[in-house]
Amino acid sequence: MNKDTFRKELHRFADWIADYYENVEGYPVKSNVQPGEILSELNRGNCFEHVGMDTLLADFERILLPGITHWQSPNFYAYFPANTSPPSILAEMLTAALAQQCMIWETSPAAAELEEYVMMQLRDMIGLPETFTGVIQDSASTATLTALLMARERATGYGINDRGFAGERFRLYCSEEAHSSVEKGVKIAGFGKDNLVKVPVDGNFAMLPDELEIRIHNDVQAGFVPLAVVSAMGTTGSTAFDPIRAIGKVASKYGLFHHVDGAMAGTALILPEMRHLADGVELVDSFVFNPHKWMFTNFDCSAFYVKDPDELIRTFSITPEYLKTKRDEEVNNYRDWGIPLGRRFRALKLWFVIRGYGREGLQAMIREHLRLAGLFAEKLNSRKDFQLLAPVAINTVCFRYVPLNYGGDLNELNARLLERLNSSGKLYLTHTKLRDQYTLRLVVGQTNTAERHINEAFDFIVRQAEELCGKES
Repeated sequence: MNKDTFRKELHRFADWIADYYENVEGYPVKSNVQPGEILSELNRGNCFEHVGMDTLLADFERILLPGITHWQSPNFYAYFPANTSPPSILAEMLTAALAQQCMIWETSPAAAELEEYVMMQLRDMIGLPETFTGVIQDSASTATLTALLMARERATGYGINDRGFAGERFRLYCSEEAHSSVEKGVKIAGFGKDNLVKVPVDGNFAMLPDELEIRIHNDVQAGFVPLAVVSAMGTTGSTAFDPIRAIGKVASKYGLFHHVDGAMAGTALILPEMRHLADGVELVDSFVFNPHKWMFTNFDCSAFYVKDPDELIRTFSITPEYLKTKRDEEVNNYRDWGIPLGRRFRALKLWFVIRGYGREGLQAMIREHLRLAGLFAEKLNSRKDFQLLAPVAINTVCFRYVPLNYGGDLNELNARLLERLNSSGKLYLTHTKLRDQYTLRLVVGQTNTAERHINEAFDFIVRQAEELCGKES
């Protein structure tokens, strides 16, 4: 492809992207292709035969686009959002063009220093203490694993990195509602999932600090070494908030490393009126949240903050001769701040988003999402045949359909309702189970979701529920 053709294709693909966002609301939100359908279609062609961009783009639209679940649709209410925005997309275009490998300062001084700068600005914007230092990770799962490895090495004088485990009997703690990444991190870090203690929760699905202390005390009596606790600042199931300050006091009393997972909900801290959700964060050792979830920044971009960056660097730093430079003592080499050596230029899109909207613009968008979630919950409460199953702390609404005088299995009924909703293509929700009750989750966090989308979603859910129940009566 010569430079003139490349320029022409750049314009065509830019137009395709702009058209996509103009029309995304018209696509089925959830892909309804069957397993193997796309692979079968791909196998019909010859991957090694040269084709032009016309053919490639046509095949993308014909084969792959039907298999796309449209996370950027304003009718996407599933999981937690992975939203984006025009500033982020434009920055990603530059990131792809520059193709930086940002492992050390010398391989991309701009990337290293922009990351240092933007993480300080983001820290201040969400109200974290100045004692925290930040680095961008790919995901909260990686950040949580990183925190657990820091805890392991701090507790052993960085000995396990050198000699491996030597019979240590560590215990780690999280709530029953904590994200599965905690268990995965415990397994990968070598502790063994049997040594992860899941602490009971209260009526709002938040960890009970007294129960945490009881379990720590019992483990000490049994000869275990309590190592770390992970607090959830917004659980995945219902967006419940563990009491960080109370947990922090327990962690301090017993010398535990305290990590806070604020993956989606951390973005709410942009609002001063929501800072109470992180009360006690000054007591913790590490904190993570994902701008790629609710801060209009393309996946992946996870903001990981630590109180002691030297502990982080000492846990991960390995410096072979071929990575040494004359500037190492003067700069941050972010390859030493986490698991991977290679790193993308993630700070660029975060910088574009923060400056592209400004603090007030971001606050206005987050406040609107909170308002819309509250509106949906109010609509549910106005009906006797729907039931809220958890407090609406921020933007997640957990509910189920409970038709009057229904004598069947409510879990099964709501599972069928969810399948009916999602197969329609008009919206996309997911589910969880709260106290064994099948729970529908609607999360308001997609960048372009407006009040009309919430009203339409509510009306559609009610209509589908009534039709489903009518067929069974």
